[in-house]
Amino acid sequence: MILPSICYGLFIAKLEENMIVMLMMMWAGPKIIALCMLIPPSDTISDEAQAKKFLLEYNSTAEVVWNAYTEASWTYNTDITEQNQQLQKNLEMANHTQTYGHMARKFNTTEFQEASVKRILRKLSDLERAALPQDQLERYNQLLAGMETKYSVAKVCRPESTTCHPLDPDLNKILAESRDYKELLFAWQGWRNESGRALRTDYKEYVQLANEAARLNGHPDNGAFWRSLYETPTFEQDLEKLWKQLEPLYLNLHAYVRRALHKSYGEQYVNLRGPIPAHLLGNMWAQTWSAIMDLVIPYPNATKVDATPAMIAKVGWDVKRMFNESDNFFKSLGLIPMPSEFWDKSMLEKPTDGREVVCHASAWDFYNRKDFRIKQCTVVNMEDLITVHHEMGHVQYFLQYKDQPISFREGANPGFHEAIGDVMALSVSTPKHLQSIGLLDKVEDNHDSTINYLMSVALDKIAFLPFGYLMDQFRWKVFDGRISDQDYNKEWWNLRMKYQGLCPPVRRTEEDFDPGAKFHVPANVPYVRYFVSFVIQFQFHKALCEAAGHTGPLHTCDIYQSKAAGKLLGDIMKLGFSRPWPEVMSNITGQPYMSAEALIEYFQPLIDWLRATNDLNKDVLGWPEYDWTPSGTSGHLHPHLVIHSSSLFPHFVTLQPYSKMYKIHYFPQNSTPHN
Repeated sequence: MILPSICYGLFIAKLEENMIVMLMMMWAGPKIIALCMLIPPSDTISDEAQAKKFLLEYNSTAEVVWNAYTEASWTYNTDITEQNQQLQKNLEMANHTQTYGHMARKFNTTEFQEASVKRILRKLSDLERAALPQDQLERYNQLLAGMETKYSVAKVCRPESTTCHPLDPDLNKILAESRDYKELLFAWQGWRNESGRALRTDYKEYVQLANEAARLNGHPDNGAFWRSLYETPTFEQDLEKLWKQLEPLYLNLHAYVRRALHKSYGEQYVNLRGPIPAHLLGNMWAQTWSAIMDLVIPYPNATKVDATPAMIAKVGWDVKRMFNESDNFFKSLGLIPMPSEFWDKSMLEKPTDGREVVCHASAWDFYNRKDFRIKQCTVVNMEDLITVHHEMGHVQYFLQYKDQPISFREGANPGFHEAIGDVMALSVSTPKHLQSIGLLDKVEDNHDSTINYLMSVALDKIAFLPFGYLMDQFRWKVFDGRISDQDYNKEWWNLRMKYQGLCPPVRRTEEDFDPGAKFHVPANVPYVRYFVSFVIQFQFHKALCEAAGHTGPLHTCDIYQSKAAGKLLGDIMKLGFSRPWPEVMSNITGQPYMSAEALIEYFQPLIDWLRATNDLNKDVLGWPEYDWTPSGTSGHLHPHLVIHSSSLFPHFVTLQPYSKMYKIHYFPQNSTPHN
């Protein structure tokens, strides 16, 4: 193990030089000795050549340490019983980060000429969790591993039955396919009882340690650290500006979907002037609504773009075929094919040998420039076909920047990484492309079919936007103290009401911890990257379509087989984190900022249709009857009140928090929630 005191205490000690070397040989090995002799014990260093030698040494050692940690983490994620090795390797990685981070802080880069040297040293100087004292670091790692384990092994059992359902695929399937109100409620409430509720105490302690690590690195709190990754002083204001541009589109979609659900479930469960019960939208978190397309399809007799029936019916469309199709798409652009290690070592399906695994789909870089994998419990359907392209987009990014220094093996910003695979999916999901791979029999080019197609995309892309925005709004406020640990659940539902117009279908209390029912909360994964990616992927899509020579509406573009589009994309992926993201954005789009213009252009036909349809139905935009509750709910957490006007572009009037105006109806702590 590399000890953080090697290059400090030993130099400071008034020992003979040969004794210092002997002790270093015992504790650290020759590479660290050479490095320590390179770095003086106390003075700052202004020698750029010395800095370059230091970074070469860091890169070679980091590849070894990070690879060992990633292997241990993979073993744990694919067999949840193997936690101890992951925790040990995590500590070794933290010690390595701490050692080199303290050394990096000794360099004075003011006169350095190479921007990349300054950029890496600045990045290394933030030790992240490794800044914590050893006992706190061990506890921090234990908390994260424990929360992810509790989440991943949670199951919901039927009353008076031995049948228990994991999230993936059972509960997800119920939320997507059932149209029985009470069955949906069973899955929705049960998952929150078994996952989120079990994490509340651990999460409170995690917040304290995460904030302490952030402060030790010079950040006010952990949310400030997360935002610093975007290197944009106006990041929060930029996001709010984007949301205000997109909010009218979401409100129109919300009003249209609410009317369709009112038709299906009746006024006792859906109020045309109120929030939508969160369990009726086809997804455990109501983050995407694609699964209820059958309930909201604008033109039932026109073409419906759903590849799932064909995938299930056709011989040969198995999980391996889904990944092969994705690989073929990337190769058609002249990009890098998946290496043999990917096919040999990835976990593409849920194991059948009884192992508990973390099913949440993820892509993995093993930091040796040849081993890249995906872990996914893939199901043969169109939704997972899109997810496959998303995850393989991550791997393509890994492949493109694999020869960068290890500090630059990241996306230009976290949203870039999430956007790459989704850009591919925008082409893959077009009727034209699905027909070309045998998953759609006919393609109709008419108004009704176009609206159906854009609705299917909007139920994924537009429905997601407020959820992608509010997830970290919640956590940022937790980290900086605006949300206390006594109000976690209340403030979570405040935000879900404010941004999504959703309400819980049953009463919630502070015994619950509904944010923890979403993987990224126990797994400590920042989420605003997805909001960013859902905006910039349309900017990328437009730029790639122009490179491919596409003519016609943006939503009809398929960049398949365009080497020009592939080169444009590959060139920016190769840069990794080596350049500030506005520069990389300019390289692909010609503009150095995030913009909603391409997204709005893509959906313009649907925007016009939704406005006209909602106007015809005299639907209100927003949820003025915010305190309405579905039948069978005698009281729940009343969210922070935001009144929406019924004009097409609503102006928001934020009133005092409801809790200050009226008494909030809490469910008694010792009672059982309505089932």
